[in-house]
Amino acid sequence: MVFKSSLNITWVKRKRSAGRIVLTAAIILILILIAALAVIPPLVMKNLIHSHADCETLSPAKFGVQAKEAELTTEDGLRLMSWEVQADKPRGVVIFLSGIQNPSVTAYFGHAKMLAENGYSSLLIEMRSHGKSEGNKICLGTKEYLDTRAGVEYIRSRGEYKDLPLIVFGVSMGGAAAVNSMGEIPELDGLISVSAFSSAPDIFCDSMVNMGFPEFAAEIEKPFVKLYMGFEFGFGNLRINPLDEIKKLDGRPALLMHSTDDSQVPYKSFERLQKAASGQVDTFIREGDYHFICRDEYFDEPWKDEEYAGAILAFLKKNF
Repeated sequence: MVFKSSLNITWVKRKRSAGRIVLTAAIILILILIAALAVIPPLVMKNLIHSHADCETLSPAKFGVQAKEAELTTEDGLRLMSWEVQADKPRGVVIFLSGIQNPSVTAYFGHAKMLAENGYSSLLIEMRSHGKSEGNKICLGTKEYLDTRAGVEYIRSRGEYKDLPLIVFGVSMGGAAAVNSMGEIPELDGLISVSAFSSAPDIFCDSMVNMGFPEFAAEIEKPFVKLYMGFEFGFGNLRINPLDEIKKLDGRPALLMHSTDDSQVPYKSFERLQKAASGQVDTFIREGDYHFICRDEYFDEPWKDEEYAGAILAFLKKNF
């Protein structure tokens, strides 16, 4: 009996020891998995964030327009380059913001020409860390609304624009910054957002899915993207994201434009933004992969893309 009892005790001890080994191994594997998930965002995003986009500044003469250079200063101390294109007897002012890398906002002089001919002045702002503007950190929309605010202050300082409506027009990351600007700057009267992402974690993880990662794995990654962004931009700035900011339209008109097969900002972002806006937005959807919505061959002369130009001008005419 003593021998049998001793065997039982030994067996129990071995079982407990094996259990501890399995538990320890499981904890180690979980920690390794967490560490791997946590290291992916900085590995992928660091070089993009800590950079200055050296996009080519285009001459307004190339587009047949006259533009006045204006230097803006943001409330966090960055000097930005901008270009003002005036319309005769303007009925509003459109603020242009471009994307995360290329092109420079000066590629939109053709759009400014089209708007001037239809009664709208424009201010084209080269966002922080782009072209001739200062900065060495691309903030993925969390701080670029400050660039828009500097533009609003400049426009309001011009007597001829004092009481005119202000519309912000942004593309890609500039589209996300434009949405954020609407939420943070009540002086803005309207929004045109082209191919905006719904949030930086969304586009990061949507891109993972497009590369073949399982959707559940991409969803698990989102908190780690937010964590990295918090360290880079400040955790208080994480509240500045398009999904939340678009809820602050408060009746102000907005036009969201996207293409169904956008390879840079997946269509899911458009669907999220549209849902978050709860019916407050007009939409323009183009079939195919057209990140800039305007067809490439007409980009310098956007009025030749009649469907695209018509949607923009109809929105402006209806609301302003």
